Amino acid sequence: MEAVLKTRGLLSLPPNPTRATTSLLNPSQGLKQRLFASKPLGLNGLSLTYKRVPSFVAKPNGLSPKGNNLICKAEAAAAADDGQPLIGESEKPKLLGFELVTLKKIIPLGLMFFCILFNYTILRDTKDVLVVTAKGSSAEIIPFLKTWVNLPMAVGFMLLYTKLANVLSKKALFYTVIVPFIIFFGAFGFLLYPLSNYIHPEALADKLLAVLGPRFLGPLAIFRIWSFCLFYVMAELWGSVVISVLFWGFANQITTVDEAKRFYPLFGLGANVALIFSGRTVKYFSNLRQNLGPGVDGWAISLKGMMSIVVLMGVAICFLYWWVNNSVPLPTRSKKKKEKPKMGTMESLKFLVSSRYIRDLATLVVAYGISINLVEVTWKSKLKAQFPSPNEYSSFMGDFSTGTGIATFTMMLLSQFIFDKYGWGVAATITPTVLLLTGVGFFSLILFGDPLAPALAKFGITPLLAAVYVGALQNIFSKSAKYSLFDPCKEMAYIPLDEDTKVKGKAAIDVVCNPLGKSGGALIQQFMILTFGSLANSTPYLGGILMVIVFLWLAAARSLDTQFTALRREEELEKEMERAAVKIPVVSETGSASHTSDSSAAGDSPGSSSETSSRSNL
Repeated sequence: MEAVLKTRGLLSLPPNPTRATTSLLNPSQGLKQRLFASKPLGLNGLSLTYKRVPSFVAKPNGLSPKGNNLICKAEAAAAADDGQPLIGESEKPKLLGFELVTLKKIIPLGLMFFCILFNYTILRDTKDVLVVTAKGSSAEIIPFLKTWVNLPMAVGFMLLYTKLANVLSKKALFYTVIVPFIIFFGAFGFLLYPLSNYIHPEALADKLLAVLGPRFLGPLAIFRIWSFCLFYVMAELWGSVVISVLFWGFANQITTVDEAKRFYPLFGLGANVALIFSGRTVKYFSNLRQNLGPGVDGWAISLKGMMSIVVLMGVAICFLYWWVNNSVPLPTRSKKKKEKPKMGTMESLKFLVSSRYIRDLATLVVAYGISINLVEVTWKSKLKAQFPSPNEYSSFMGDFSTGTGIATFTMMLLSQFIFDKYGWGVAATITPTVLLLTGVGFFSLILFGDPLAPALAKFGITPLLAAVYVGALQNIFSKSAKYSLFDPCKEMAYIPLDEDTKVKGKAAIDVVCNPLGKSGGALIQQFMILTFGSLANSTPYLGGILMVIVFLWLAAARSLDTQFTALRREEELEKEMERAAVKIPVVSETGSASHTSDSSAAGDSPGSSSETSSRSNL
């Protein structure tokens, strides 16, 4: 008998399964032979039992044992994997082609994600306004703030979170983490900010600045406006803790893999819709100052309005979380735990150095973190010079957030076409190319703005305003390219690696490269500020460093593209060989050595001979 083996679903059956199974369970045989006779093996060693179900066998999944019904457990499992209802199982109710149970999870999750991202955009824009436009502060505070305040508090928070996770339930942990954020942002808008003139040590900071000199303006500003810096850190933690840890942890807990594949990309599009609407909200509240009388602190009024919305959105997030937990059944999970590689910093460094592929991938991650930080802080310093008022600064940031949302939404729609048409290599070089071109334009306007002033005056703008607009475009296009192209390229680069390199490489990059990229740019700026006295004096050197880093980024992307393409070709070749091998006809040879061996192992009886013949045919 010649059987063609296929990869899934259809298996060639013995020529006479009734006869084979009857002999296998023949009552005339001994008890030992009936109970321990080996079963025929199907594809991949799967045990296939074709039984006429006797009275002592339990009914599988409601199938009746009456008559000569033959049961193939493998085919039933395959049907279950395909999402087809088993015999006797009623089809679940659907709406618009989706199961109601699925919609009861996905719609609240989408609303939660919208509220979280809506809040994050408001908080992100507000934190920059507070620390950059405050009296006695400037954009020079940001690199010091990220390194010496934000990073230690993030580490401390995660250590606390780990301990709480060991003693609290998942529901209690969610509320314990998110409620303090909601209380703090409400208290800041209505209590801390109105009292800032009384709780900030302005006089002491002025004395220290007179002693230490203007190059220590950044570090001293952290001490001077400590409550604003605390808001800055809490806003940063909202992005890393509430989005990455709480939301995605909850989403992964209640969704299946198939649901995640279908709906997670839509969350990304929804995030950019939230960005657009929240940008308009920031713009609206920032413009309230125009309708207020003289002597009124317009920024305090705007801040109260925005923090009120943050609190309301936070309450909505808690309600949606409560509703899903009480209304939606959670999917069953396997209790088997997978071993995760635990790599320390030194082990991660050694692994990074040992693999050229991982080194190039690490270069991409570090280069992006440094490059975007170098341009962003310099741009924010020019933004303050153009818009010194908190309301004007905040209004511009509202437009900036809306533009980022629109650009990212558009790029996400185009990213599939770019990957299909031009491939991984082109997609991986778009982000550094955009950052290089816009970065060169931005730093050129700062360094050579005076000769361009007459030409720019014809368009009604100054070199400073032109630098602000070009810097905004640089940030918008760089971030949209990062979200739509850079992040998918980075994750795709892991796919063709072997399992060990894939797991260890991702762990190494997460441990070393992400923090290094974020803090690397801040450390470079701190060194430049302390060496040359101010961020403005450091601008030419920062522009040169940016060009060097982006060129290294492009070189690593080209190198990685060559290796990635080679691995993909190798993987495709292996798949073709597997397909060719699996379609080779398997011919049963009567009287072969394996036939004889199987017969002797099962016993020299007619039933055993019949069973062995069935196994040979399979």
